[in-house]
Amino acid sequence: MYGFRFEDVIVDDDAAADDLQAHLADAHGGKARPLCMCTPAGVPMYVAKVGEHYVIKRMPNTGGTHAPDCASYEPPAELSGLGEVKGEAIQENIEDGVTTLRLDFSLSKTGARIAPAPSGEAADTVRTDGAKLTLRGTLHYLWEEAGLNRWYPAMAGTRSWYVVRKFLLQAAAGKVSKGEPLGRSLYVPESYSQDNAAGITQRRIAHMAALAASGKTRKLMIAIGEVKEIAESRYGFKIVAKHLPDFPFMLSEELHLRLQKRFENELALWDSIEDSHLTFISTFGVGPTGIASIETLAVMVVSVNWIPFEHAYDKLMLDALTVQKRRFVKGLRYNLAENKPLACAVLADVLPKPVALYVQPPGIEQEDEDALSKLIGESDIPSWIWRAGEAMPELPLPSHDSASPGSSLHRRVPPRLSAPMLLAQKEGPESAW
Repeated sequence: MYGFRFEDVIVDDDAAADDLQAHLADAHGGKARPLCMCTPAGVPMYVAKVGEHYVIKRMPNTGGTHAPDCASYEPPAELSGLGEVKGEAIQENIEDGVTTLRLDFSLSKTGARIAPAPSGEAADTVRTDGAKLTLRGTLHYLWEEAGLNRWYPAMAGTRSWYVVRKFLLQAAAGKVSKGEPLGRSLYVPESYSQDNAAGITQRRIAHMAALAASGKTRKLMIAIGEVKEIAESRYGFKIVAKHLPDFPFMLSEELHLRLQKRFENELALWDSIEDSHLTFISTFGVGPTGIASIETLAVMVVSVNWIPFEHAYDKLMLDALTVQKRRFVKGLRYNLAENKPLACAVLADVLPKPVALYVQPPGIEQEDEDALSKLIGESDIPSWIWRAGEAMPELPLPSHDSASPGSSLHRRVPPRLSAPMLLAQKEGPESAW
């Protein structure tokens, strides 16, 4: 199994937690880097301290050097929108383990300033040069950091809102924006329970207490949740989140109109695909009455397994991969313009090199074909294309080693921050933050 080498000692996840923490603590204070043993030579990692615990993390820009079936493997950034923002909007410091995010939206509001259009619209994406994360880009980043864009067969039936929330909060740990911990500004609703409703409400109020401060400048927070309904209210509209029945997020009629226009495709997919979920990310404030009002908003449609998709052909691709029990990483767009190509997914069960899967919807322009050809030509990994106006070609077969009982598909992944294999573990009692 893939363990970690600490100088002359290899430690795996069968080791006691205290023993592993001792090795991590020594590595954190030493000069020698631990190695992930997914390759014969090992891949350097680094150790960060999060709260009172030490975690082992992938070194920046080394995701492609890990074995494709390793939890630390990351497809080449240029195959998704990550390549545009990595190193500028997302800056990782391996000395202290802190990742600094540059956001293109504000977490404060002065006076009666009118909220900008929902993040992610075409004009916004053109304006953003990769130096800052849009609201949609922030959601995609946290989704990827949480491992929610990764899939392997043993995950079937294990993902719930409890799991999604748990790993989103873990993904936010160690992230800062303008010197402030992102976790303080992030609200993700707890799984609702009638028996625990009072406690859930009290924790929500406590977490949002800073929003109630009076003054010329009001603080805002980021909310991530699943949409239950978008409905009319007495003076506008509201988003009711699942697991949050008694705390709607209000939005103005103007913002609602812009939502309907900008995210028409996402709303149509959610409406037509029964087992899909519609997730939202917003900045919001809380007024003197305790009511939440949305300032900026973006939405993302995800499959029954919480994997994002952009159109029906994307969804068919995900369904085919899931039915065939394949291991893959879904590409996310971040700030990337809608007309820019990206890999739908990368097959991680094909060795020694994974395969990038591309889906071309019917009716695309020649310039789109040229852009895809350029992307494929500049990539070092093999490609597979489905032009959705034609029958789907046979997918590349999984390598024998990646599907055998001795492969990492059948092992527990060593403890590491945001390891997606942990999603398959049994859920325990939930805590708020």
